[in-house]
Amino acid sequence: MSESQTAGRRRGGLALLVAGLALAASLPGPALALSDLQTIPGDPPQDAQAAQPGSPAEPTDPKAPALKAPETSPAPKNAKDGARDSIPLPDPLVNKPAAPNAAAGEVQKPVEVLTDVSKIPAPVARMRQLLVEAAASGDVERMRPLIGKGPTQTIIGDGEEEDPVEALKGLSGDNDGIEILAIMLDLMSTGFVRMDAGTPNEVYVWPYFVAKPLESLTPPEKVDLMRLVTAGDVMSMQEFGSYNFYRIGITPDGHWKFLTGGD
Repeated sequence: MSESQTAGRRRGGLALLVAGLALAASLPGPALALSDLQTIPGDPPQDAQAAQPGSPAEPTDPKAPALKAPETSPAPKNAKDGARDSIPLPDPLVNKPAAPNAAAGEVQKPVEVLTDVSKIPAPVARMRQLLVEAAASGDVERMRPLIGKGPTQTIIGDGEEEDPVEALKGLSGDNDGIEILAIMLDLMSTGFVRMDAGTPNEVYVWPYFVAKPLESLTPPEKVDLMRLVTAGDVMSMQEFGSYNFYRIGITPDGHWKFLTGGD
């Protein structure tokens, strides 16, 4: 057989093969499922393709250790049943100490009311006596020599008046200062207290109500208070929270420190 005949037979066989494949494709038949398709060499296994990033696949080896989820801090337990209910909040950046509860843990020291003038420093007792004598005279000018100057300047009222005697008159309901002299006598006839003991601000103060809560007053002490003020004034003081009428202060070295009102 010549080469031309052999080539012609090959071309004829190839044409028959192509025609047969076309005829087979046109005939009805079951469609192949994707799972029936063979894996192309070089492609990764289907199990590896199915695995998604971030989702660990289950190990195929039963002896292989199971993957553990990352550990997290335990949530706080409920005080009643111990159940974990929330993630704990971070601690504050600055931890401030809790303020002490004075009402719960601190016991107020009793106020020592003094009445015996002979047991206080002699300069204090002397200045008190001089103030009593000047007030009883009814002459407000007799207060002038008792008023301090410079660093020991006596504070009268709000301290804004340059002339202290005029300041005394300004506190009085009359023009001559008689009322304030009478008030001073009443103040110094009551008990007194030693305040800021042992400090540079130590002072003996009349009356003792300046340091004692009004709700703690005994019946006799209430009588002392109402010798100075009216029942209506006491009610106002209770609303205010403390004694707020006049008071006199004398330092341990015998200087008349103040005659003021308020809290």
